[in-house]
Amino acid sequence: MKIANHEISTNSKKREIVSAALGRDYDGAVKVRHFVEIVIEDIGLDAFKKALTHSLGGLKVASYYGCLMVRPPEVAGFDDAENPVYMDRLINAMGGVGLDWPHKVECCGGSLTLTRPDLVVKLSESIIAMARDSGAQCMAVACPMCQINLDMRQDDILKTTGHRYDMPIIYISQLMGSCLGMSEDALGINKLIVSPKEAMNHVRSSVRS
Repeated sequence: MKIANHEISTNSKKREIVSAALGRDYDGAVKVRHFVEIVIEDIGLDAFKKALTHSLGGLKVASYYGCLMVRPPEVAGFDDAENPVYMDRLINAMGGVGLDWPHKVECCGGSLTLTRPDLVVKLSESIIAMARDSGAQCMAVACPMCQINLDMRQDDILKTTGHRYDMPIIYISQLMGSCLGMSEDALGINKLIVSPKEAMNHVRSSVRS
């Protein structure tokens, strides 16, 4: 959506096409924002921390941003394109340990999940292996395509390479919801492919006073 706005606001021909489809002019002026951006920049970590009822209790989390969340920087417009830290700051605020690891913005294969699953398996394994080697007990994601690739392809990785990771791939919103006191059913925890039970039990055992 940010890319669409950028194209409309900088390309008059595309603006005309969109305006014709809508039946009215649109100049791309509506600001598109990621919810992580809003929590950090508008709500603020202090206010967020005051609302927490649970803690991650030292859970080691590799925050995975992927290649589109913060790039290209002239379009995304928030955080650091090469070393983003917004999700890490949320993890730390929730009592977890946001790991500093080198693959946080590597590509997992994106939309190639159907057309080139072989590449997705290769790219996803590289990311998951690095997270594991960095000490992660789970990975936090904020992109549905990244979540699908990293979570769903672990069986394919095992079949292709013989390497078993069992790395939980949890949405940052699910971790946030848990620390805000929401139930696992409400958060859809049971819909994840790789069981996050051990990580979530870790979360639930650390109630804030």
